[in-house]
Amino acid sequence: MAAGLTMHIRDASEGDLEGIMLIYNDAVEHTTAIWNETLVDLANRQAWLADRTRAGYPVLVAMGEGGDVLGYASFGDWRAFEGYRHTVEHSVYVRADQRGAGLGRALMEALIARARAIGKHVMVAGIEAGNTGSIRLHEKLGFQQVGLLSEVGTKFGGWLDLAFLQLRLDQRRIPDPPPE
Repeated sequence: MAAGLTMHIRDASEGDLEGIMLIYNDAVEHTTAIWNETLVDLANRQAWLADRTRAGYPVLVAMGEGGDVLGYASFGDWRAFEGYRHTVEHSVYVRADQRGAGLGRALMEALIARARAIGKHVMVAGIEAGNTGSIRLHEKLGFQQVGLLSEVGTKFGGWLDLAFLQLRLDQRRIPDPPPE
């Protein structure tokens, strides 16, 4: 992390949702990190947090000294079928004025630890292929690029390519049996 930056990572609470919403909406308006063009409101983020909590999945926030949300990260089911129950897809977003200071890496490391702690086997990242900074960060954390889907999305009047990266979280050879 950049020298002089003080922050800590913790589980998000309702009081953090406005900061999360502002970061999300900034990414919608100004980046291709989120392939959505619709801004969200506080009710949307409340429902999102409730869904993640109900599923037993974390929403982490990086908090600055003054109590501001500097970034957030979470993961959820990769696909809705039982056979994918050991795989999660994550998201990590850092406030625009805090990017490049190491917050993304710190959030990712905490998120990876949480995924391992609940017995997940693989974490998937879907990243806009032109986002070389995010791809490099993921590679430094051990993710490997496993696929590229060309022109599967659009934003800002152009086609977007989607790079898939994955990280194996453990060395299990046999999956856990399905829940009864």
